[in-house]
Amino acid sequence: MNLMELFSLKGKVAVVTGGAGHLGSVISEGLAEAGASVVIASRNEGRCKELAGMLSEKYKINTMGIALDIRSTDIISNCLKEINHKMGAIDILINNASFAKAGHRIETLSDEDWLQGIEGTIHGVFRCTQAVIPYMEKQKYGVIINISSMYGIVSPDPRIYGDCGYDNPPDYSAGKAAILQFTRYAACHLANKGIRVNAISPGAFPSPQVQENQWFISNLINKIPLGRIGQPSDLKGVVVFLASEASSYITGQNIVIDGGWTAW
Repeated sequence: MNLMELFSLKGKVAVVTGGAGHLGSVISEGLAEAGASVVIASRNEGRCKELAGMLSEKYKINTMGIALDIRSTDIISNCLKEINHKMGAIDILINNASFAKAGHRIETLSDEDWLQGIEGTIHGVFRCTQAVIPYMEKQKYGVIINISSMYGIVSPDPRIYGDCGYDNPPDYSAGKAAILQFTRYAACHLANKGIRVNAISPGAFPSPQVQENQWFISNLINKIPLGRIGQPSDLKGVVVFLASEASSYITGQNIVIDGGWTAW
């Protein structure tokens, strides 16, 4: 197998949860560029179908947009069943969907918001992973990539947030840290089924809306050795690498994409 073949995803079916969002849309496109058939799944079915149509036309691949709510085991189960029926397989799962309410600190976080953040991180990853195992086990092949965060590794620095309202909440950080341990656990317990499980931890990838706050963006950049915030396209290469045969002997690992933030 030559180098280009190692990175090719032709013939593979990839499911991206939260696949039409800020980072998810670029992850979906990266998989499409590599030749995979891409299923884009999130609560906003309209956006998923719109992106699926664009990728299908641009890359001449088979795509699908479908509604998915990571809070519901039944919805996840039914969604994967439909995907498998229509696409013929599920080879790659990108657990990218996530939600938490920004701006809270330990002193102000309610029980409800804490639980919502845990629900939107590790609980969703667990449900989707558990639901996809039977499909991957049957074909004796599968790749699961969990999207964590650098804030699952280090604490947010409260000095860079001030009163801007973008404070990274403790429930999000705790949930993202749990994803990393779950990744290691799943990798070791699913390896004998032919399933590889790895994680990616993005650093500062603020949304376009957040980027309008130049004071906050300047604070972020001052923390980054490479001197810039992350662009969604910075994730494409790593996702394709972990999804492809180029990483066939890698499982249970976490790749940090943070411009050097956690290396200080």
